[in-house]
Amino acid sequence: MRKLLELFFAFAKVSVGSFGGGYAMLPLLQREIAEKKRWTTEEELADYYALSQCTPGAIAVNTATYVGKKQKGVPGGISATLGVVFPSVLIITATAALLKNLSAIPVVQDAFAGVRACVCVLILNTVIKLFKSSVKDKSAFVIFLLVLSGAIFIPVSPVCYIPAAALAGIAIKSVKARRK
Repeated sequence: MRKLLELFFAFAKVSVGSFGGGYAMLPLLQREIAEKKRWTTEEELADYYALSQCTPGAIAVNTATYVGKKQKGVPGGISATLGVVFPSVLIITATAALLKNLSAIPVVQDAFAGVRACVCVLILNTVIKLFKSSVKDKSAFVIFLLVLSGAIFIPVSPVCYIPAAALAGIAIKSVKARRK
């Protein structure tokens, strides 16, 4: 029971401390879950995050579920998921009640503009960390460049790139194995 509460509160802490959705949450997840709690490695967290992007649901919720399940099975997955969702439900409910009346106030609009700029920096920081931990050889760099180019120039769902990148990784490793 203690571990379930620990999962709940760790993910609630991450949820409360992040603004901007799943992408902005990754640096906090890395710090709290991978570095501080050591419930997963940064590489595993990147894998969970990638898997969360190609499965239905919110990225943060899916990632919490994977980490929680790894730690304590199905009850752990449920506890971590509730932890990441609960603060958001409370905050969204309170914000929705107030926002209708406050959204026209210039200082509130300015505050949201500042928060959006901050979220961009947090996401960029996450991209840099993910790049460093995921793109470790020339093959991965080529896949990265191809997916980046496709994402910029080809208007298809980002979900299409995940299986394509997986197949490219398999193909490249197979060719390298045959050469040896």
